[in-house]
This record gives sequence, structure tokens and C-alpha cells, in this order.
Amino acid sequence: MRFLEDYDRDAAVAYAHRWAYGRNPAYYDYEDIGGDCTNFASQCVYAGARIMNFTPTFGWYYIDANNKAPAWTGVTYFWNFMTRKAFSVGPVGVPAGMEDLLPGDIVQLSFKGQTFQHSPVVVSVGSPVTADNVLLAAHSYDADYRPLSSYEYRDVRFLHITGTIRP
Repeated sequence: MRFLEDYDRDAAVAYAHRWAYGRNPAYYDYEDIGGDCTNFASQCVYAGARIMNFTPTFGWYYIDANNKAPAWTGVTYFWNFMTRKAFSVGPVGVPAGMEDLLPGDIVQLSFKGQTFQHSPVVVSVGSPVTADNVLLAAHSYDADYRPLSSYEYRDVRFLHITGTIRP
């Protein structure tokens, strides 16, 4: 395997804007069976990384609605895959502070304060970096350019995508 390569943030954000209020027919829409937010976040990150990890169970991939990794659509599984310590193919991220966010990164929200349930994609970060200036795109509360401050949440965590590991 090679070392970390660039993550195309412009491609991730362009994808987010293109599909924020629509659904790419190449992917199943999970809106009515638990939500589509992490599916959408995965699609955006994939647009920037251009590689999946086909490791059964613990990878990050989508083939069709019935053949996908839990990390493709599950909020916690997505976080765990992106922040993994094992050196394996695919995009990689680190927990970060709000001040570290860049377009193409991910925010995860907990509405009840127990588990995280929502994974919007960062499309813009203003200066100074505040919840009013971090703008998001999302499914399952479809949005584009929505300020982080407009969500009612109990807990938040930030995922900074550091790059992509290629074979």
C-alpha cells in the first residue's frame, strides 16, 4: 500500500451540492428505513476519495442496497471506519475541533445526547469558525448551506478527512 494521498475536497463538496436535494439513482435511498444521512455522507466522501474498502463487515463500500458495509450507512460504523488505526485502503479521518474543519469534512450530531444519529457534510467554513459559519449539506433533513447553529443537538463531533490510502 502507498501512503496517504490527497482527498479531493472540491469533488466531495460539488457532489454534496449536486445531490443535497435529490437522490443519485446509483444508490438506494434509505430515507424511509432509518435515514439517508450517512449514505449521503459516504457518497460525498467517495466522490473525494474515489476508492472503497471491500473488507467484509469492517470495510466501507456500496455495491447495492443489500450489499454494502455497515460503515456506508451507519453513523457509528462510519466514524469507526474513518478513524481506524489499521492501515487499510480508503479515506481516513481524525477526530477534530470545529476550528480544524474544512469543506468535505463530516459533522456528526447527537439529538438526544446518547448516540450520534446524523452525519452532515461540511460545504463551507467561514471566518471566524463558529457554528453560524460552518455550513452543511445533508439528507434526512435535506439541506445545503445549512448553518450548524440551526440544528438542535445535545452533542457534536467533527471528523477531519486527512487523506486516502490507496493500494
